[in-house]
Amino acid sequence: MTRFDFTIAATDGKARTGAIRMRRGEIRTPAFMPVGTAATVKAMKPDDVRATGADIILGNTYHLMLRPGAERMARLGGLHRFMRWDRPILTDSGGYQVMSLSDLRKITEEGVTFASHIDGSRHLLTPERSMEIQRLLGSDIVMAFDECPRTDQPREAIARSMEMSMRWARRSREGFDSGGAHAEGAALFGIQQGALDEGLRRQSADALADIGFDGYAIGGLAVGEGQEAMFATLDFAPGQLPADRPRYLMGVGKPDDLVGGVERGVDMFDCVLPTRSGRNGQAFTWNGPLNLRNARHAEDTGPLDERCPCPTCTTFSRAYLHHLVKTGEMLGAMLMTEHNLWFYQQLMQAMRDAIAQGRFTSFAADFRRDYLGG
Repeated sequence: MTRFDFTIAATDGKARTGAIRMRRGEIRTPAFMPVGTAATVKAMKPDDVRATGADIILGNTYHLMLRPGAERMARLGGLHRFMRWDRPILTDSGGYQVMSLSDLRKITEEGVTFASHIDGSRHLLTPERSMEIQRLLGSDIVMAFDECPRTDQPREAIARSMEMSMRWARRSREGFDSGGAHAEGAALFGIQQGALDEGLRRQSADALADIGFDGYAIGGLAVGEGQEAMFATLDFAPGQLPADRPRYLMGVGKPDDLVGGVERGVDMFDCVLPTRSGRNGQAFTWNGPLNLRNARHAEDTGPLDERCPCPTCTTFSRAYLHHLVKTGEMLGAMLMTEHNLWFYQQLMQAMRDAIAQGRFTSFAADFRRDYLGG
């Protein structure tokens, strides 16, 4: 079985469609990965996640290392068996959550010492330990350990952070190779940093290419800089990375972010937005987002989205979903999440089809007209 193989079937401008083939299955690109932070895509059963069209999900190293613990997970047969998901899983390195969730942390060349947000216990996360944890989880796509600085820091601070992340990337590569994850069928992705600076992004991309990875992520975006600044960075960042490898934009995003990212050469995305929004009563549709808490839905017998074939849209009315959301019923979160994940996967399929047929530019224009004007 192929450990990792990426092929590009068609391009349209910078947009690409193809497939990643791994031992646990094929990942069609452009791909959106639902986020399964704590060994679950919230409010969804694994078979129902697969039914949306998802080829791969994301697991969170930071949360899983704290609870239930990487060594325990390994004793239980690994993350796939634990959560009953037999398709590929990408695990992040844990670095971003250490930075965002822990108020008590100390960053050194060795790694990051931090206090658990659960019980305050102290931990040291290094590139080597991150690789070990992800191997114990049984990850298919392992992410290198990095630091994600705020984009509003001085250029000198962002440069120092990026350079340290590149040293950590090399240590991640060495730890991954010596730990045996490669032999077990896993792949390793490096993470480009440099905030919004084109020169720093170029230095980072060159350093990563020199180390050599199966794929390359664009990190440090979707952290508050706004869509215009993110797109301005994506105008150059993907093209700095090796063209024959997948490009993964981490933590993005809204449906119009995905279209703009694919337009600029991105192949993979993940975001909590479709699941989190579903739990909070927001649905994504081809005509824009809907707030089901709004009273105008109280007697609407139509579906969330007439174009959507998901079980929620073909079974339940907006009025019923409005009732579930307003009363805080668990079923409301489940049905809204199901619809949002179906919508995201329909959007990815529509983009793959448009690229393959050489009509992505018109598709993107039509999408923005309907979605942003709806």
